Amino acid sequence: MKKSKFFLLVAAAACLVACGGKKGGGMNFGDNEFPVQTVGTSSATSETTYPASIKGVQDVEIRPKISGFITRVNVHEGQAVSAGQVLFVLDNETYQAAVRQAEAAVNQAKAAISTAEAQMATAKLTFDNSTELHKNGVIGDYELQAAQNTYNSAMAQVNQAKAALQQAQAGLSSARENLSFCYVKSPASGVVGSLPYKVGALVSAQSTPALTTISNISTTEVYFSVNEKDMLEMTKNSGGINAAVNSFPPLRLKLPDGSIYAHQGRVVKVSGLIDSGTGSVSMIAHFPNPEHLLKSGGSGSIIVPRQNGSAIVIPQACVSEVQDKKFVYTVGADNKVKYTEITVSPQNDGVNFVVTGGLNVGDKYVTNGLTKLSDGMEIVPITQEQYQKKIDESGKIGTDGTAKGFVDAMTGKK
Repeated sequence: MKKSKFFLLVAAAACLVACGGKKGGGMNFGDNEFPVQTVGTSSATSETTYPASIKGVQDVEIRPKISGFITRVNVHEGQAVSAGQVLFVLDNETYQAAVRQAEAAVNQAKAAISTAEAQMATAKLTFDNSTELHKNGVIGDYELQAAQNTYNSAMAQVNQAKAALQQAQAGLSSARENLSFCYVKSPASGVVGSLPYKVGALVSAQSTPALTTISNISTTEVYFSVNEKDMLEMTKNSGGINAAVNSFPPLRLKLPDGSIYAHQGRVVKVSGLIDSGTGSVSMIAHFPNPEHLLKSGGSGSIIVPRQNGSAIVIPQACVSEVQDKKFVYTVGADNKVKYTEITVSPQNDGVNFVVTGGLNVGDKYVTNGLTKLSDGMEIVPITQEQYQKKIDESGKIGTDGTAKGFVDAMTGKK
């Protein structure tokens, strides 16, 4: 009895195969039944990338204020330095001699003041005595006037000596300042850049390139440009440039090796002018750089997220690609399919496409079985639920679509 039942099942399976049972994902539920979806809208986040250049929040070129030969280089490239730290020492023998000479001039001026003050004291004493003698009628007006003139001259010499001292002191200050310029110090804290000059090189304030550059890279400025159209759209939507800056979403930075920088940045400045040559607007974003991974002079790409609340999003599985062009099968009112080219956003999540052209809300498109379709073919549309139900039911016959699978399903074998 069991053998008879088995042969009946085999016969039924053979009949099923003979009537058109097929394999795999191409199982036909009907020769022209295909799942169809209607185009709607949903929220989607897209991304726009812009080339960017990186600079320290403060890049200071270091140049000497005086000419001289480098006698010592106290730092190395990439070293962190603090404000006031000595970076280079220039030959200072000449300037030290100038300081000694200025010091001597100051001492000489001080001695001249002492001599003039002594002479003035003597002249004053003579004048005072002459005044008393004149009162008593011992000397006449001429002698009194001569004593007064001598006293006035002595006071003038004292004032002249004091002026000379001030001039000598100014010369000493200048000489000391010039000597201090031989010790080239960092005006700010940061990281030392390249060092193009070595010990023995003759440098001056006009030297090109600079001795080095000190970059404060605790925070970096990332420069990028957006086109005029994007800037106009952002300004209109936000109500002005300042509002656009304040409402700008957090930015990400893509590094040259393709990795995404760990910290997000914020736009802090927008140029008020459009570059007539490029038609773009310059923007500056600040990125924190606690690990000092970003270096001044580096490059990357700014990633700007854009939220679209009315985007057309379709699965990538229902899109075919031919020679870098993308197509879907749309379904007309007569249930005939049309091979329709679409355009999509270059950024995607690997599962869905954001359609930018070729489809409108309300259009219908085929989601599965694309390889069985041809342009102009008439189909019977079914819903995704119907499609899934038929797949589930087909699994009861056999996962391999063969007579053996059918017999195994009927007999309970696995």
